[in-house]
Amino acid sequence: MVVSATMEDVKLLGAWPSSFLYRVIWALKLKGVKYEYVEENLVNKSDLLLQYNPIHKKIPVLVHGGKPIAESIVILEYIEEVWPQNPLLPTDHYERAAARFWTKFEDDTSSTFFAFFQTVGEEQERAIKEAKGILRIIDEQGLGGKKFFGGEEIGLTDIAFGWIAGWLRIMEEAVGLKLIEDNSFPHLQAWIENFRAVPVIKENLPDHNEMLAYFKQRREMFIASATS
Repeated sequence: MVVSATMEDVKLLGAWPSSFLYRVIWALKLKGVKYEYVEENLVNKSDLLLQYNPIHKKIPVLVHGGKPIAESIVILEYIEEVWPQNPLLPTDHYERAAARFWTKFEDDTSSTFFAFFQTVGEEQERAIKEAKGILRIIDEQGLGGKKFFGGEEIGLTDIAFGWIAGWLRIMEEAVGLKLIEDNSFPHLQAWIENFRAVPVIKENLPDHNEMLAYFKQRREMFIASATS
């Protein structure tokens, strides 16, 4: 396999421990694309980040041949188009549309899980109820017994939902409440294990203990803000 990009061609601006960043890392690794990684300080954003993403001023930003691409799902689509090897979207038009539907579903619903993590009391109870409803839809209709969202191979939709396989568990630990009980969402739980077993994913996950410490600190900040 010949990859058309060199490390000098591709630069990735990100900040640990963003799940949006890891989406892009996984896609680039799955494609075999070499890149230079630049860690950003989001408290003191670099001139480079402000130059490449002047509208949202957020990470991740992929820079290819000096041209910046922002927003993680847009970046994933760009990677798929520019580097067609090891495709992340199916060739069948209907299946491709289905993959994009579920990717958009993730984008439309993920804020509920942040509400579960950031809130307390009745507001959190509402978020928990809504989040479990979303997980049930993913379990029964998105996966329904398939190994991955598109079948037997990991794809773009799996990458979009990848935070469930890592970050959600950490969020549950930090909050002290579980959204995914041991006897619930069997298809989703099987998918989590399948996703984490993919070598590229397994080798490119942030450290559990460091993540937990970070999210516990964030949780304490949200609780203090909500109760002040």
